[in-house]
Amino acid sequence: MGPKLHFPKPTLHLHLVLMDVFHQLSTFVGLDPDVHNKLIASFIGLITVAGLRWILLKLLNRRIKDPRILYQWRKGIGYVSFGVAILVLGRPWIPELQNISTFLGIVTAGLAVALKEPLVDVVGWAFVLSRQPFKVGDRIQIGNHAGDVIDIRIFQFTLMEIGNWVAADQSTGRVIHVPNGRVFQDTIANYSQGFQHLWNEVPVLITFESDWEQAKRLLLTIANRHAEHLSDTAQSRLQEAAQKYMIFYSKLTPTVYTSVRESGILLTIRYLCEPRQRRGTEQALWEDILRAFAQQDNISFAYPTQRFVTSASYSESTSPLKSSNRGKRSQGIGNGF
Repeated sequence: MGPKLHFPKPTLHLHLVLMDVFHQLSTFVGLDPDVHNKLIASFIGLITVAGLRWILLKLLNRRIKDPRILYQWRKGIGYVSFGVAILVLGRPWIPELQNISTFLGIVTAGLAVALKEPLVDVVGWAFVLSRQPFKVGDRIQIGNHAGDVIDIRIFQFTLMEIGNWVAADQSTGRVIHVPNGRVFQDTIANYSQGFQHLWNEVPVLITFESDWEQAKRLLLTIANRHAEHLSDTAQSRLQEAAQKYMIFYSKLTPTVYTSVRESGILLTIRYLCEPRQRRGTEQALWEDILRAFAQQDNISFAYPTQRFVTSASYSESTSPLKSSNRGKRSQGIGNGF
């Protein structure tokens, strides 16, 4: 049997305890003294880095109350701790690479050859942090995926999915992990940057017999009631965005456009809304529209119908059809209630 292990009393300093423990372990296992010293250096370095990280996070949790700011600090400390830990582990074991630039150059060259995809993801992560095409909390669409950014890591970022089988950009409840390298391959649409508002449209179809001018006035009044207050806010944000992007709008207040369709007259409400309020504002508009039109006898919604006129025997006194029009048949799209 080998020598028995005798651990020192806990009153000794931590580094003396660790050195004595590792010395006894190396003697028991038969480790080379050089390996023994490197193990001690690596272990003490990792403990130091982990301890400092834990202390900093505790201080941040006490002092910072904003979740977004706290998240950014936590992620930054995590990245720095990870890099320092790699250097602490690498330097004792590779004495020839005491120069940090040489060490990082060799590591990068090895990653470029062996790990192409993960390396692209790391470069994509650096691009996201530096250029900020999006940040945590933004609502974006990349390729076929759309959602709110809830996390950004070295190899991937995470979305809380919206849309898909759910209408009007509502959350599906699914979490999507997207490799960072996709930022170089797919187009990114950001709902939250720049103008920070969306133009939404609500089409309302009424019959040809309806008083379309009165209907248009009612729709414009309803749209102003729900969206006009956003115009001032949107104007100030537009001025801020114009300093970075070539964004220009001549009119930010709600409006109603008129066009003609086969089934009737189409009145389209166009208004500003916040990216996460599209469905809620549309619902509020439709409820007011239904109430307003219900009080008007001269305004009716249109829908596709078919009308058939067949030949029949009508007396001139009772039939509105003239004799020259008898026997005609028609089929087409008409108007409804």
